[in-house]
Amino acid sequence: MRIGFDAKRAFNNRRGLGNYSRETIRILTSLAPENQYFLFTPGIDYDIKYDYPKNADIVSSNKNGKLLQALWRTFGTKREAEAMHLDIYHGLSHELPFGIEKTSIHTVLTMHDLLFIKHPELFPAFDRTMYRKKYLHSCKIANHIIAVSKQTKQDLLALVPIDENKVDVVYQGCRTEFKTKVSKEQKNVLKQKYNLPDQFLLNVAAIEPRKNQMLILKALANGRIDMPLVIAGQKTDYQREIVSFIEHHGLHNQVKLLPDLPAEELPTLYQSAMLFVFPSLYEGFGIPVVEALTSGLPVIAATGSCLEESGGPDSIYVSPHDEFELAEHIQQLLNNDTKRDIMIKRGYGYAERFSDAIICQQLTSIYNKLIP
Repeated sequence: MRIGFDAKRAFNNRRGLGNYSRETIRILTSLAPENQYFLFTPGIDYDIKYDYPKNADIVSSNKNGKLLQALWRTFGTKREAEAMHLDIYHGLSHELPFGIEKTSIHTVLTMHDLLFIKHPELFPAFDRTMYRKKYLHSCKIANHIIAVSKQTKQDLLALVPIDENKVDVVYQGCRTEFKTKVSKEQKNVLKQKYNLPDQFLLNVAAIEPRKNQMLILKALANGRIDMPLVIAGQKTDYQREIVSFIEHHGLHNQVKLLPDLPAEELPTLYQSAMLFVFPSLYEGFGIPVVEALTSGLPVIAATGSCLEESGGPDSIYVSPHDEFELAEHIQQLLNNDTKRDIMIKRGYGYAERFSDAIICQQLTSIYNKLIP
């Protein structure tokens, strides 16, 4: 089978969509090597260290400038895919090339969320209009849609006029590095490098309003929690509000921001922490929760989206608007070693449902249904 991927995010995005693309490509090329794989990307950000699989071919626009590259991705990809006689084209991040439905190529589309519809206040008007046009058109023309969670599937069926039978849930995989136990020496090196405390709470997410780090800070301040907090994630303009709150409430010695942590150091950071806190207002899946479980961390996450799916029945869930509830649960876990140990053990077991083998089987099953 000849399978093409929209690999733009794999080569150009450090965050969730990039991680999803890289992991999907890794899982399929390693566990289903009998297929031929083609990675379509309008350009490559060489600052992102992506060691793409050697049994996959890169198909690039070779054009300079964002506009020309964007036009190639939307319109040119179809011609390239058709000329290469692809059996499957999989849009890994919300969209498919214009006109591909008029070819003989079968299409699969991964939808991560409908954030631009559910929380329009987070997007400029132009972006909302563009996403609605491109993403919903892609949902309409796709032969099959993958939702990364039951919550995303539920949102799709409620907000987009599509047939339920063409939507399946396939969860996101977790990088293999998180499954490898790091040494005490590795932890000590990381702590010395970033001047980290011996014990700390951890949040891994871009520092932006949706990720809701402010709730953790309010819990520390109002709940009088002494445990240090480390926030690792790309900074945005929202960081100014975070820093202002930290200074105003005298938390500058308690909170450590790590905006530029290399991806390869994340597994060590997770395994060095005591408790993972993720009160995001809305997620399509929430891969940091799975990374935390895989790393042996108890998790406190937020209600209101899909995080119960990624965290399982033995994680703790709080309102994303109630800092006192969050503070109470943080304090209880910090004072209860037995409870933490139980959560860690059961979290390991729950994380097995996101294994490479399961994800590969689910994806190849969808492909094989389209190409009997």
